[in-house]
Amino acid sequence: MMPPPPPEPHAAWRAANARHLLRAIDEVRARLDLHAQGGHRSAEPRAELAALASAEEALEGHSALRILSDRFGLTRFERLVVTMCAGPELVPGFGARCAIAAGDPRRPFPTASLALAVLPDPHWAAFTSERPLRRSCLVQFGSDPELAQARISIEERVLHFLLGTHTVDERIAALTEHVPAGRSEDLAPTHRAIAAQIAAAWATPELPVIQLCGGDHSGKETVLADAAARAGYTLRALRAADVPFEASQRDGLVRLWGREGLLGACALVVVVDDADHPEQMRAAAALVERASGLVAVASRDPIRLRSRVAARFDLERPRHDEQGALWQAALGPFSARMNGQIAGVVTQFSLSAAGMRAAAVDLKRRAAEEADSADLGLLLWDACRSQARPRMDDLAQRIRPGAGWDDIVLPAAQMRMLRDVAAHVRQRAKVYETWGFGKLSSRGLGISAVFAGASGTGKTMAAEVIAGELSLDLYRVDLSQVVSKYIGETEKNLRRIFDAAEEGGAVLLFDEADALFGKRSEVKDSHDRYANLEVSYLLQRMEAYRGLAILTTNMRSALDPAFLRRLRFIVEFPFPGIAERTEIWRRVFPRDTPRDGVDVVRLARLNVPGGVIRNIALNAAFIAADRDEPVRMLHLRHAAEIEFIKLERPVNEADFGGWT
Repeated sequence: MMPPPPPEPHAAWRAANARHLLRAIDEVRARLDLHAQGGHRSAEPRAELAALASAEEALEGHSALRILSDRFGLTRFERLVVTMCAGPELVPGFGARCAIAAGDPRRPFPTASLALAVLPDPHWAAFTSERPLRRSCLVQFGSDPELAQARISIEERVLHFLLGTHTVDERIAALTEHVPAGRSEDLAPTHRAIAAQIAAAWATPELPVIQLCGGDHSGKETVLADAAARAGYTLRALRAADVPFEASQRDGLVRLWGREGLLGACALVVVVDDADHPEQMRAAAALVERASGLVAVASRDPIRLRSRVAARFDLERPRHDEQGALWQAALGPFSARMNGQIAGVVTQFSLSAAGMRAAAVDLKRRAAEEADSADLGLLLWDACRSQARPRMDDLAQRIRPGAGWDDIVLPAAQMRMLRDVAAHVRQRAKVYETWGFGKLSSRGLGISAVFAGASGTGKTMAAEVIAGELSLDLYRVDLSQVVSKYIGETEKNLRRIFDAAEEGGAVLLFDEADALFGKRSEVKDSHDRYANLEVSYLLQRMEAYRGLAILTTNMRSALDPAFLRRLRFIVEFPFPGIAERTEIWRRVFPRDTPRDGVDVVRLARLNVPGGVIRNIALNAAFIAADRDEPVRMLHLRHAAEIEFIKLERPVNEADFGGWT
């Protein structure tokens, strides 16, 4: 069980503590003088001991030297060795006294042999690697080949502690970061209860490693910081990617942390990310196995520990009602001006408590820049999108929606289905929460759709339109970075994408998804079996994903029938007929584009999809602009021929009859 942390130092305590430390050094100085004069180490310097006792009585609480001794379990001899090593740093002439006592002017510093000869209750074991002086890096030995004659000096971090200055060792500060503890009331009740359980586990003699699991990354650190604060400690986070691979370096870090945890009353959390390699995971587990004090692991799944007692806690995202209460607290007076829009924000976004507070700060900044009539609900929505973007921007390409409903040319049935997709996303709060459908089952609440059709028929544009209609971010997933030949890596990559997208309910666009969502194969070998596991994992995640996932494919027949049964929408994008092509040509040119003699009826006879039509129109605009002319049929023919060559399609005069 960990000892209680030291009292928070104040000016009066620091002054009294410094006087006590100097009196303790006086005791050692007096023992050096007695030894130099031929006295035995059992002789007690009575005057110096009386002064030391008086200085200790004047202290409010314990001295830093006493706290250090208690925390590390030092013997009387070891405590005096630490005091001896502090002497040269704080008292002029102390080194000269060491040289006189040792009878060697070349050694004006403490050594093991000098300590054994001068200090009471000596024992050589104090200088072994198993005892705190070396194991916990309280002192360090010089490079003299004779250990007994090597210089012993106090570690800088320990000297600062003895003087009442609470700093963090620079090596620990470089590898870890402080996780501040907020107010317990800022946590969701379920999270607050878990923090209390963790604090109780840390108060037991077993002192287990806490394994806090779940997908809410920042939420786990916040809960652990609250648990540490309940126990009277601060929390520092170490990323698994920063744990040294080399065993010797890792051992050094373990010893440094053991000292820092005791001196600074710190708890350690090792944060494991889904992107960490197996080697990093093994290094992190090895460090956790040996790290002393209050230790926790924050990860999606528990890491395997062989020798340490562990206590696992699963951290789920706050419930719908808890998120609403957290938003109310974060927004303060602004919550009264939301006109019930918080419920929609809760349904769409799944931010941590820290993310909510950051979004609230962003909202207040935006509101201060806008007029008094600004729509606070819209500003909050945009602030939430900004909070959720950083993780997704590292995993997929964000597409800024620029198209609207008027830019899509599809048959009425497909247009109606696309609007239904948007309606399902927009009305989730009412149907799932207010009307209770979400309470019946947590499965199948995700909204997923397949957009099937030939290339250029408008599938990506339709995704843009829906995302723009819903004021949501659209991310195109690069399948080349998702699919991996290594077993299990594809699922890990997909999990990272879905977890990150959950925070902002982003629209996920798996473009040309045939390769990833293809038919499950017959199991002939282990690779087939794992490929099928990838498909099964996809089915589960799409059903559980709270946002909208859109899969595009050029061949609907290539998709696994199991997908088709469990997807909510399947929208066919037919190759446009002449009527649809006429309408696309009519809408493809912006209002400000100058045109002369452009015949959309004649253009529509060109049998190409909408994507090719847009490319031809854009290329023609550049050709005309370079000639300082309005767009004419001649420019369009030139652009069409370029597009045909790119598509390796023969250029037939019959296709362009009457264009010039």
